Amino acid sequence: MSDGRTAEIMIAEAKKAFWVMVGFLALIWILQVINWATGYSLSYNYGIRPWSPERLPDIVSAPLLHWSWAHVEGNSGPLFIFGFLAAYRGVRRFLGVSALIAVTSGLGSWFTADASTVGAGASGLVFGYFGYVLVRGAFDRHLIDIVIGLVMGLCFAYQFAGLLPAEGIGWQAHVFGFAGGILGGYLFRDRRLPGKGGGAAAKDTGASTPGSHSALLKEIEDLGL
Repeated sequence: MSDGRTAEIMIAEAKKAFWVMVGFLALIWILQVINWATGYSLSYNYGIRPWSPERLPDIVSAPLLHWSWAHVEGNSGPLFIFGFLAAYRGVRRFLGVSALIAVTSGLGSWFTADASTVGAGASGLVFGYFGYVLVRGAFDRHLIDIVIGLVMGLCFAYQFAGLLPAEGIGWQAHVFGFAGGILGGYLFRDRRLPGKGGGAAAKDTGASTPGSHSALLKEIEDLGL
């Protein structure tokens, strides 16, 4: 495949990723308006209630719901940033990663949180995408994604505090979501054969060599930067 065609595909995927995240945030905010207007009945009725078998399917709906305007505002920015970075190389893979994160975060909360609580919020997805972005480059051996992961880890280092137990915060969703993102980086890694179609060469160990610098420049060119 020509370099120009590769760049076109990547730019098209990035555009799709942008609009997917715009649509996702729009859905969350529309639900927030309805939730607020009904006294947050949606969060109470469709949030995660630990150890309640009949509420187990709510691990799917809980990430779309919040408890206040401050709650949804606090999640929206990181959700868009990490979500876009998780999706820009391929929306189909992103959807699989999202499902995995939602399940691991939801089940983790369902099994470990206090049975008297009801959990809701997109923070499990936020931490899942964060974890995925941090490790994806290493699993895929894409140098530009390794750089992105390092930059995000440094710029959003404060996010790691959300993995610590804290009263009144659904930290279980954070921890299991983060773990789901790391697992997603491995399960959804690029499985292209060495040396095939722009993938890493068989001898590419991630070391700093003239070849790796050329690969990094190639990645940047593919992104159209």
